[in-house]
Amino acid sequence: MIVVTGAAGFIGSCMAAKLNSLNYNDLILVDDFTKEYKKVNWETKRYSELVPREHFFSWADQNAQKIDFIIHLGARTDTTEKSEAIFEELNIDYSRRVWYLASQKGIPLIYASSAATYGDGKYGYSDDVKKIELLHPLNPYGRSKNDFDKWVLKQPHTPPCWAGFKFFNVYGPNEYHKARMASVVFHSFNQINENGKIQLFRSYRPNFKDGEQLRDFFYVKDLVNVLMWFIDKPRPSSIYNLGTGFARPFTVLANSVFKTLKLHENIQFIDMPEDIRDTYQYYTQADMKKLKAIGYKKPFHTLENGVGDYVSKFLLKQKVM
Repeated sequence: MIVVTGAAGFIGSCMAAKLNSLNYNDLILVDDFTKEYKKVNWETKRYSELVPREHFFSWADQNAQKIDFIIHLGARTDTTEKSEAIFEELNIDYSRRVWYLASQKGIPLIYASSAATYGDGKYGYSDDVKKIELLHPLNPYGRSKNDFDKWVLKQPHTPPCWAGFKFFNVYGPNEYHKARMASVVFHSFNQINENGKIQLFRSYRPNFKDGEQLRDFFYVKDLVNVLMWFIDKPRPSSIYNLGTGFARPFTVLANSVFKTLKLHENIQFIDMPEDIRDTYQYYTQADMKKLKAIGYKKPFHTLENGVGDYVSKFLLKQKVM
């Protein structure tokens, strides 16, 4: 039995789909299942039980001995949310309770961290755990993820094997519900359908041209492959980056959407919203040496190939994974 938290969300539902594709059907899906607009993400999945997020720990009191693995992907992921209390409750306290459960019952655990922990990149993008105390995230979401990472590294009692993953800029199917927080690929596709052009943010730094801000864009299909690799057999417990290892400009992403749709490029640059202007990351690039050093060899999608797959197989067909 495998528990997947955040199973109605973007990455959690893709993880459930990946497990199903490999005939893992004894799944316990944990989330808030009252939101009808997320139903498309989980209604076709094969699972043993849906457990509301607030009831999970009482459920686990009765069923922990049956759990083989916990994949903790549930979190508040809105980077514009300013309430520290919300992140304290959902991203830190809840995650600590998951950790305690896994530690006390001897259950292997994977959890989601974030590249938002790196802040402005002053200390680089290495997943060396010795550098985690140095990091200064730019928003409450990033701080909550970094605070949990720091807490994990201080724990005397741990699950038998565990891994935290700093997800970089993940895009792909099942993000339809994320509204403003959906990927640039998703928004670009919809903008083309609505008015034939893609809007990208102007740069507010002289060393970056408009639309040339750089991100490590990571396809969700690659992400779930890595998590599956950790589920298959024990790997060294630590905190790992999860990105391609290559920073790419937003203009390349936009051009890839146009190319997949067989349309001529039409990009408009717009002002960046003031509420994110001071905390915007202009460059992210995962240092992937650590994951490769422990033996992960499967290649990742290039941005062009990932965008092409996402647009042609999911967005155009209005399909979920």
